[in-house]
Amino acid sequence: MKEKMIKAYLARAEQIIGKRTPEETAHDDAVVAGLEMGLPIEAALANAAQKHPAETLSWDNSNIGDIAAHYDYLKEHAQILRKLGNQKRK
Repeated sequence: MKEKMIKAYLARAEQIIGKRTPEETAHDDAVVAGLEMGLPIEAALANAAQKHPAETLSWDNSNIGDIAAHYDYLKEHAQILRKLGNQKRK
């Protein structure tokens, strides 16, 4: 049962996140790292843009909330993956 739930979660996460290039993944990981350090979304995006300028996102007050929600999801997803990885080691 547990394995079935994990597979279902991972399949749904893949649908939500979609296919990403290695460059997009690196940018997203940089944004998530900033958020995990406690940076606000704007600062996390700015830091990621410095490291991965080709993947820089355009944002303004009309879409920053949606962008923040997306990266909050990615942050939670990363935490879940780490927990799943730790469980497999036990």
